[in-house]
Amino acid sequence: MRRRFRSRSIYFRPLARPSLSPGRQEELHTAHPVEEILEQADYLYESGETEKLYQLLTQYKESEDAEVLWRLARASRDIAQLSYTSEEEKKLLVYEALEYAKRALEKNESSFAAHKKAIELNPKDATSIHLMGIWCYTFAEMPWYQRRIAKLLFATPPSSTYEEALGYFERAEQVDPNFYSKNLLLLGKTYLHLHNKKLAAFWLSKAKDYPAHTEEDKQVKIPPIK
Repeated sequence: MRRRFRSRSIYFRPLARPSLSPGRQEELHTAHPVEEILEQADYLYESGETEKLYQLLTQYKESEDAEVLWRLARASRDIAQLSYTSEEEKKLLVYEALEYAKRALEKNESSFAAHKKAIELNPKDATSIHLMGIWCYTFAEMPWYQRRIAKLLFATPPSSTYEEALGYFERAEQVDPNFYSKNLLLLGKTYLHLHNKKLAAFWLSKAKDYPAHTEEDKQVKIPPIK
């Protein structure tokens, strides 16, 4: 059953982090088991509460848990993509996201494989399939300066293709049609990268007409087809 929630975001500047003493951080980690943090983080992600999710996870940026870290990497990237984030902040957030991703892989090199396995075990989970598509799309579209950063951080920088990303986005849509505005948008953008204007126009039109349930839905920007 599709889960949709209306956004009730309290806005804050993207790079503003809660000021917590080491003692307070330890208290937070003790008070909130990893499972509870992950459950809350996934709820906020599915609700489109991008800012609240980033604010929550940055409290645990020193975590040693790979699942926390890769979610923080994703949240950093999502904040970077918001319309009000400045170009300077975007670059800082991208670097930050890659750092968290590197740490996540160091803690658990099988994390990426684990998510692929999760799809095999639950092939009807559109969200997991979509996230795999985002992973592939992120590294396929990475510009030169981000690739340079990645080479500094990773012995073997992650790589992927638009074709791989497309496969996941299409599969997610087959499992749960119209479940997420961003899946529609990324289908369109991926087809643009693959020079298929007809299908790009089709999916971008669906993304444009998607009802804005969350703040993230409202911020979907449709790229022009040239």
